[in-house]
Amino acid sequence: MFKHILVPTDGSQLSLDTVRRAVTFARETGARVTFFFAKPDYPVAFYGEGALIDPTTPEKFAEMAEQQSKDILGKAEASAIEAGVACASRSSTSDIPYMAIIEAAQGAGCDLIFMASHGRRGFSGLLLGSETQKVLTHSTIPVLVYR
Repeated sequence: MFKHILVPTDGSQLSLDTVRRAVTFARETGARVTFFFAKPDYPVAFYGEGALIDPTTPEKFAEMAEQQSKDILGKAEASAIEAGVACASRSSTSDIPYMAIIEAAQGAGCDLIFMASHGRRGFSGLLLGSETQKVLTHSTIPVLVYR
């Protein structure tokens, strides 16, 4: 069956529920888990002349995204460790989350992607229903969608 599962997470409640279910699935099948977080890239509209929102620098934005990544992945890893499931985590910066998810699964040698059916937009959430659909459409690795 499956031996190495990639679990994308964005920290939303649905994503946390999916992490817990993926950990249970991994424990039942004897698989290990790699959690993945797609960090947002710096929005160009934030920076430079005519910036409309926050004058945060690209460096500060990257620090915030990295801290968010560590927090979210740390919670996911704690869930796996508590259940006795071998785990790792990785993240990458991407404005195209579905491609980052597929690349992470390929790079980690995963044989299944276990993901939520949808998430939410914004800095704190990148996994959308449309992203799940894109992963399903473009991945050569099997995808299990958890509702």
